[in-house]
Amino acid sequence: MNEITDEIKPIINIEKTFEIKITLSDEMFITDPLIIKNILFNLISNAAKYTKSNGLIQLTVEDDLNYIHIGVHDNGIGIPEADQKHLFDRFFRAVNAANIEGTGLGLFIVKKYTELLNGEISFKSEESHGTTFEIILPKNHSEQK
Repeated sequence: MNEITDEIKPIINIEKTFEIKITLSDEMFITDPLIIKNILFNLISNAAKYTKSNGLIQLTVEDDLNYIHIGVHDNGIGIPEADQKHLFDRFFRAVNAANIEGTGLGLFIVKKYTELLNGEISFKSEESHGTTFEIILPKNHSEQK
């Protein structure tokens, strides 16, 4: 997590606030660190890209007995309801993201990476109010959810 946050900080505009809250038990979390790093880098950089000045981006990491819960929340432009069903499609861009740099591949890749770790990804979003992505991963990625 420290490595990821060190790399992501230069991407987040100085006018935005980036908060990190990690509350994990002492248990071991067995996963592929490169895949986790790529997932978080994509989600946090998207949050930074779609959040206006004075915005807030939050990363939360928690666990329970069997799973790690990772959340990335922003108070950015949000995703229009009509576009939400296509969000993880390859090359899809929401209509309100047309003037923002991107290829439409990031969330498609994040979903594939999450599936490689036997995890699940979901999101909640409201246009003009922000988006929250949640990833749930088994503590041992060789276990099925």
